Amino acid sequence: MKNIKLTLEYDGTRYNGWQRLGKGESTNTIENKITEVLKKMDGQDVELFCGCRTEVGVHAYAQTASFKTNTALEIKDIKNYLNRYLPMDIAVLEAEEMPERFHASLNAKEVTYVYRIAIGDVPSVFDRRYTYYSFKTPDIRRMKTAAKALLGEHDFRYYSTVKKNKSTVKDMREIDIYQDAREIQITMRADGFLHNMARMIAGTLLDIGLGKREVTAAGDIFDAHSDEMASAPAEAKGLFLQEVGYQK
Repeated sequence: MKNIKLTLEYDGTRYNGWQRLGKGESTNTIENKITEVLKKMDGQDVELFCGCRTEVGVHAYAQTASFKTNTALEIKDIKNYLNRYLPMDIAVLEAEEMPERFHASLNAKEVTYVYRIAIGDVPSVFDRRYTYYSFKTPDIRRMKTAAKALLGEHDFRYYSTVKKNKSTVKDMREIDIYQDAREIQITMRADGFLHNMARMIAGTLLDIGLGKREVTAAGDIFDAHSDEMASAPAEAKGLFLQEVGYQK
């Protein structure tokens, strides 16, 4: 039996996230579209694992997934088969055979997200589905100062809508904020992200940059005794899963 690792790119606009279980269970998910094709290829149900479950409307530049298969197809043919039958807004960038114990979810060591904010006088017609447009240009100096309070190990429960989780403590390893003439990008790298965590951080930093909140609010949100609360999640269309990291 082969253990296959996939690197995927997808436009999450029309999907209910990577996976949608429980009360809002849906088959219109990235995972389901891929497993449908894998079942056709393998002749039986295939269990698929991912590096990071993206939420409704969130995109991926490089999602990681793994599955085991008995197919006789070569690796390059597995990649070609998937790209032939998957919807055009989901693509397999790379397929490779891994050791038996590799698991896309359990072996993931860190996750990187990037949030894209469009600026300028006129929103781009072509980028509007993949960026949040800010009519006023945020002050990235304020955003960068505020972001320093998020670095390191913290309990991010107040930057999330998570209800049940073993631990809400995460290690934020890097936050980089970049600006050019047309766009601001917030890149966040951590050992993991809670539900809506990346979007709530982006929303809070954006509000700070627009002067709607004090710079100190970002750190005060960690304090259970503080009145400060995280801002509403930034729109999903601007968020991209950039990379899932594994130990070399």
